[in-house]
Amino acid sequence: MVRSLAADGMTMVVVTHEMAFARDVDTRLRFTEKGHIIVDDNARKVLANPEHPRLREFLAHVA
Repeated sequence: MVRSLAADGMTMVVVTHEMAFARDVDTRLRFTEKGHIIVDDNARKVLANPEHPRLREFLAHVA
C-alpha cells in the first residue's frame, strides 16, 4: 500500500528500519540520533554512500 501511495506522489512520513524499503520508496532520508536529525539527504545517495560514521555503524547492524 505504501509503495502504491508513494508511486502516486503521496507525501508521507515513514519510520522504518527496513533500509531496502526506504531506498525504494523514499526520496529523502532523515537519520536521527538522540532526538536530533544528523543526516538529511537523498535516500538513494545516502544509502549508497553513507558519509556520517553513526549512519555507517547503524547500516552495518541492520543490513
